[in-house]
Amino acid sequence: MKIKQYSMLSLASLVAAHANAAGFQVAEHSASGLGRAFSGEAVVADNASVLARNPSAMTLFERAQFSGAISVVDPEVNIWDKTNGESSKDVAPMQIVPAAYYVSPINDKWSWGIGMFTTYGVATDYPNDIQAGDMAGDTALISVNLNPAVAYRINEHFSIGGGLNLVYAHAELTRHKGALAPAFSADPSDNLIGLEGDTFGFGWNVGATYEINQDHRFGFGYRSQVDLDFDDGEFTSYDSGIATSPTVTGRLEIALPAIWEISGFHQLTEEFSLHYSYQRTDWSTFTELKATSPDCNDGTANQCFYKEEHYEDNGRWSIGGTYQFSPSWIGRIGFAFDEQAGEATLSIPDSDRTWYSAGVTYIYSDDLSFDAGFAYVASKDGSFTETNALDETLEFDSEGSAYISSIQMNYSF
Repeated sequence: MKIKQYSMLSLASLVAAHANAAGFQVAEHSASGLGRAFSGEAVVADNASVLARNPSAMTLFERAQFSGAISVVDPEVNIWDKTNGESSKDVAPMQIVPAAYYVSPINDKWSWGIGMFTTYGVATDYPNDIQAGDMAGDTALISVNLNPAVAYRINEHFSIGGGLNLVYAHAELTRHKGALAPAFSADPSDNLIGLEGDTFGFGWNVGATYEINQDHRFGFGYRSQVDLDFDDGEFTSYDSGIATSPTVTGRLEIALPAIWEISGFHQLTEEFSLHYSYQRTDWSTFTELKATSPDCNDGTANQCFYKEEHYEDNGRWSIGGTYQFSPSWIGRIGFAFDEQAGEATLSIPDSDRTWYSAGVTYIYSDDLSFDAGFAYVASKDGSFTETNALDETLEFDSEGSAYISSIQMNYSF
């Protein structure tokens, strides 16, 4: 049995299946935004979480405000291996996504704020003993973005803002022998390789807000690419022969793509407002996944693994409405369509996604309010193929959906 050099480790080496956003993007920045399917996020500015999308909108705040949110993302992603007659159910585990923001005016012209949230990061957990174990397995990517920002009001209509992004990322993966097990006289569930690492990356973001008047405004936000360099990761090859010893120091580089968004907000009546957004993510910059080490047994490139990726820039359209039922209660509804970003794989069975959202706000006092949001995200069923380390082409079917719930507190000082 001939096993080719292990060069096809799936994209799940760092990123993994998720059902709520294209690729491995995370949109859950606030409960209020979730309730409107994140439509109008770059300009609605109903609480401090707007900092995550457009720092210039901080000039819309007359008082300092803190907002803290917790989102629960419960994907249901199922994969069928048609070649081997196996199924993997619920391969994307439930995730908790926290976020916190503080925004404060300095004077009539300047405002500042700081946020802690995430824009990328997901997880998968396949059964250990499946035949596709060398392409699937256990994977996690956690990233945290600390984003200080400032904003300046040029005149009554136009504001600009910008900020810095310090991103911490932690990645883990394990792959299993699966169909390769007979070549090692092992069980399919035995470990084939592992990887673990931590790193920091830096980026920036800018934004602009244009107010026609107090009832009609537009916002634009841009978040730069962040390059992550896991240059001191721990690569474990077990008995696979990929490295000169069971555990070596490896390097893996990955770019978190840039994002830009344009939003509109219109207060059509005293009670009802309409908001919408278009968001673009530069997924075409994600072209390969390669880990290297001088201790890996690829004499020409020192590759521990390599996989070419096929991604294109994708768009997300969203629209929603907000209605104030009473002085204490506000309701929201939203709809969004999220385009597929890349070719489907076991690690990311990517597809088009449709969002259906609703939410409420309870205004306890002039200083304190609470938000809650819920969304159902339906993914388009799909089929795809992958080639394992035996040069066998396997056929897969996938289906996915997600249930997202979020709560938030806002306090003005």
